[in-house]
Formats: sequence, C-alpha cells, structure tokens
Amino acid sequence: MGTSQSSGGPGSGVPMVPSWVPATVDDETEGNGPAPVRVPGDEAPPHVEEAVPVAPPGRFRATRRALGEFAQSGDSGEMRRALGHYVRGGYGGAATTARRMDGTASTAGSLFNALSSVAAGRPSSEGSPLDPTLLAGRSAREVLDAVLEAVRPIDGTQDAEAARAAIRDALSELLTTFPEADLLNLTPEQRLLAIERYSALDVFRRFDLDVGKSIRDKSPSATTALSRLKEVRDYIKETVAASFRKLRDAGRPVTTQSVTRVVRSALRDAFEVFASYAE
Repeated sequence: MGTSQSSGGPGSGVPMVPSWVPATVDDETEGNGPAPVRVPGDEAPPHVEEAVPVAPPGRFRATRRALGEFAQSGDSGEMRRALGHYVRGGYGGAATTARRMDGTASTAGSLFNALSSVAAGRPSSEGSPLDPTLLAGRSAREVLDAVLEAVRPIDGTQDAEAARAAIRDALSELLTTFPEADLLNLTPEQRLLAIERYSALDVFRRFDLDVGKSIRDKSPSATTALSRLKEVRDYIKETVAASFRKLRDAGRPVTTQSVTRVVRSALRDAFEVFASYAE
C-alpha cells in the first residue's frame, strides 16, 4: 500500500478517462477456446462512442472531506460516504468510473488467459516468459515474476505500476488461501479467485493513488493510517466479490471468452453500490 503516499491525485480540467486507458473487448475473440454458450443478459452491448467528460473543479473535495472524518474517527459510514463521492463526484458516476477502470478489466482478461494457458501446459503466447518448460522447478516467487512480465510489463505509467502491485498482492493472497496451490497449474476456482482479488485490489490502488493521501494526512498516527487504508481495501474487496457472485448467480460465469466483459460488469455493479452511498 506504499506506492502512492506522495500522490495528490488527478486535478480538474483533465479527461476523467485518460487517453492511454484501453477500451475493453466485447466480442468472442478473447482467448483461443470454443465459442461460449450464450446466456440471456450476457450479450455484448452495441459499441457507442461516448465523449469523455472533463473533471470539474474540486472533483474530490467531498471525498477528501469524508476521508478526513473517517481517518480521524474510524466511522465506517464516512468511509462508505467517501467511496460514494469518489464515484459520483470524482468520476461522474458508475459508468465513467468503469470506463476509467477498463485497463483493470483488460488486464484481468490477460491474467486469466495466461493462468489458463499455463495450466494447460502451453505458454500464453510465443516467446512468453510464462512458458511451463522454462519455469519447471522454479520457486513461486520466480513464477509470480514471470506472470507479471507476461501479463503487465512495465511501461512507465502509473496504471502499470498499480496493476503489477495488484497482481502480485492477488497471487500472494491466493497462495495464502491455498498454501499448496501451484501457480503453473491453478484450478478453475483458484483462477477465479485470482481474477476477483486482482480486480478489487487494482480498484483500491486507483482509489489510493487518487485520494489515499487524505487518510495518511488526517489519521492521528501512521499505524492508524495503515489500519484505515486496510479497512477501505477490505471493503472494496468484499463489494467486488459480491458483484462477481451476483453475476454468477445470474448465469454469467467467468470463461476465457467472457472474462474481460464480466469483470467490467462486476466493477460497474460495485461502483453503482458505492455511488448509492452519496445519495
């Protein structure tokens, strides 16, 4: 949680969705598996080119005010209110926030496909550092490093740094939950958990980079600040996990072909939950 301590977050007058954020893929070309069985409600929406809104002055003012109260008092209601203002005021609503996090959905798709390919005994792409024959006998740390290089190589952007940290944390949590897990041969359940955790942790990293400084500045001590940040992180993880469960219950499981689209839907659902706290 320490990569963003000096960040003041984006200001006003800039696009809420930076130009380098990739658009998600909404077709069946993701991965190399067979075409998926259509599930009602899982159809890709028609592509509509929408204008990217420009951030207004004071976009995070209400968020930072609520975070200051939360930092000092530990009131979880203020934490939820801060998340609501973050989505509604900071990014103009759940839809734009989801667009801002399209990179998360795209990387989640790459991560899922890489883990699925290596579990099937083949590299995710030609020349990939995640080649089972090259990684046989390597330590979990070495395999994790290979996953990072295959899925989200360094490109000099803040988003890439955050994504790499989120992938590392997600896979570390996976190995804590499943101590006998083999990163080169994860079960479907383990791969799904990795995707869910990565998605939530990347959202937290973005939130922390944007406004986490308010918690650090307003908490009575550094120890308290870390505790408050952990509470926000855990709450985001719980909400995102609930959104994934909702989609599974509605008949929209994560598959090689649907993973990016499902992740984006889950994140938008979570952002809608957060936005409701500012009403």
